[in-house]
Amino acid sequence: MSIPQLLLDFLHGNKIDYEILPHTEVFTARMAAAAEHIERHHQAKVVMLSTPEGPVMAVLPADRRLDLRKFRRLIHEPISLQTESEFASCFPDCETGSMPPFGNLYGLPTYVDRHLAEEDYIVFEAGTYTDSIKIRYSDYERAVKPLVSDLALEQSGDRHAWV
Repeated sequence: MSIPQLLLDFLHGNKIDYEILPHTEVFTARMAAAAEHIERHHQAKVVMLSTPEGPVMAVLPADRRLDLRKFRRLIHEPISLQTESEFASCFPDCETGSMPPFGNLYGLPTYVDRHLAEEDYIVFEAGTYTDSIKIRYSDYERAVKPLVSDLALEQSGDRHAWV
C-alpha cells in the first residue's frame, strides 16, 4: 500500500513542508521511532477511542501513555479504547493501525497531548507500515486544529493508562 493520496493532497494544499522517511516494516509508533532513529518524544502515536458521540482520535508522543481518567474528565463522557477491527473502517486508505494523526481528514475530532505540542517537529506513520512523515508541529496544529490538553502519563504510569 502507498501513502494515502488524501494525506499528500492535504499536506500540499496546506503548503506544509514534509519529509517522507521510508523504513523497515513496523507495527507500532515505538518501533517506527527506532527504525527512523528519532527520539520517541517526536514520534506521534494515535490511539482511537469510542465515545457516545462516536470515535475520536488521541495523539500523543510515543514515549507516553494515554491517561484515560484525564481524557474522560476532558470530554465529560464515558470512553473506551477501540480495537483495530473497530477503527479499521474509518481509515480505508491506510494499513490497519498505521493511520496518520489527521482525524480531520476522516471526520474525527482530534485531541493532542500537550507534550507533543511542545515539540518543534513530529514524525508520524503515513498510512503504511513502511513510511513515516516528518513535519513541523506548528504546521500540523495550523492545519488540523486539534484540541491540545494534558492527556498523557510517562510510560511508567499506573494501570489506568494505556500504551
